[in-house]
Amino acid sequence: MGSVRWAFRYGSWTPTRSEWLYAARCIQREEKERIGQFVFARDAKSAMVGRLLLRKFVCERIAVPWSEIQLARSPRGKPYLVLPEATTTHTPPLSREAQRWSFNISHQGEYAVLAAEQGLQVGVDVMKTTMPGSSSVSQFFRIMTRQFTEYEWSVIQSSGSERQQLAAFYRHWALKESFIKAIGTGLGFNLQRAEFHLSPQPVTEEQGQHRTMMHLDEEEEDSWRFEESLLDADHHVAVALGLHSPPPAGQPRCPSPPPPTAFTHLTFGDLIAQATPLSEEDPAYWDGFQSKGEAPQRQSSRTPSE
Repeated sequence: MGSVRWAFRYGSWTPTRSEWLYAARCIQREEKERIGQFVFARDAKSAMVGRLLLRKFVCERIAVPWSEIQLARSPRGKPYLVLPEATTTHTPPLSREAQRWSFNISHQGEYAVLAAEQGLQVGVDVMKTTMPGSSSVSQFFRIMTRQFTEYEWSVIQSSGSERQQLAAFYRHWALKESFIKAIGTGLGFNLQRAEFHLSPQPVTEEQGQHRTMMHLDEEEEDSWRFEESLLDADHHVAVALGLHSPPPAGQPRCPSPPPPTAFTHLTFGDLIAQATPLSEEDPAYWDGFQSKGEAPQRQSSRTPSE
């Protein structure tokens, strides 16, 4: 099976005029228009990078020419590839192996990330550990009480300093979001149904973990595995990987899971290495980007699956 893990630090990306206009030419018209409607430059950058990550993956790993890629969204906002035979006669139908790829993206804090896997459902979530902007840590935790089980709260609140408690909070949050994004349930899923029992080994920038277990509706769930990584000291990434259908009774899906796949950090040049412009240059699009404001500090919240 194949695995892809990519990350792009859009928070420190200051696009030039030529970069922004070229990027806009290389995505679908409806996505370009959607990105143009964002009020804040940070949101526009994260969305643009997300679309480029998706198209780069489809072009390079599924072998659909950039100009033939048609991405759509499920009713819950999860991106998917419209199969070539449904959109064009110029590209041959995808092979069975190509159709076995699942992919997902996430963007939060400073990073946009993509995770993809052959033969498994996949969901990814990235979270930045940040201090609450307008409340104390204890007040912030009280607001979020219903999102975690008593056991999870005991782990979070016994993690040490306030900073360490917040890191544990966002680690749990990323795990939960990666799971609901993998199954495509969206905002209607009760997060308390999924309880995570963390690996005893810490997650570091040098070494990811894959020993965290999930209990679903109070039963240990062995048909899912979770990879955890740190992109830097503040950004935790969780990748959920599960079977498309449950394994036979008594047979765990992966009794000895392989080490987590490391994330590759990409440059803007990497994003557009195989890009093909889909439209003419639109100078006004740069003016619109320059007029966007700076985004305020954001705390954790439920977000649509993507």
